[in-house]
Amino acid sequence: MELTPLLTVKDARAIVEFYKKAFGATEVSRQSTPSGQFIIEMSIEGEHFYAVDENPPAFNVSPTTLGGTSVRMSLIVEDPDAVAAQAIAAGGKLIFPVADQPYGMRQGRIADPEGHHWLIGKNLR
Repeated sequence: MELTPLLTVKDARAIVEFYKKAFGATEVSRQSTPSGQFIIEMSIEGEHFYAVDENPPAFNVSPTTLGGTSVRMSLIVEDPDAVAAQAIAAGGKLIFPVADQPYGMRQGRIADPEGHHWLIGKNLR
């Protein structure tokens, strides 16, 4: 089985550059729909996800349109402090800083420029 997130955004072409700078993501493929939306497959160290242009008639809306997000992406890395700093330098917004958490992780949270939240951390055990 494979579970692959699709992140709906206002501008998939622009957010791809953030993911490259923030997380070292690579672009795997880029397609456009007949109505003009882009669907861009990305990979971070072999883990795949998509950035997809918003399409309200198909019920695909971005956090910007919704005024928030109900999904958090969890990125487990060797050095969460460095990755969070890199994401902020690339244009991410700090939600809470990386710190040792009572649930056994060193973790923080940033929002990408489109409003998706990324938990960046590592297990302490």
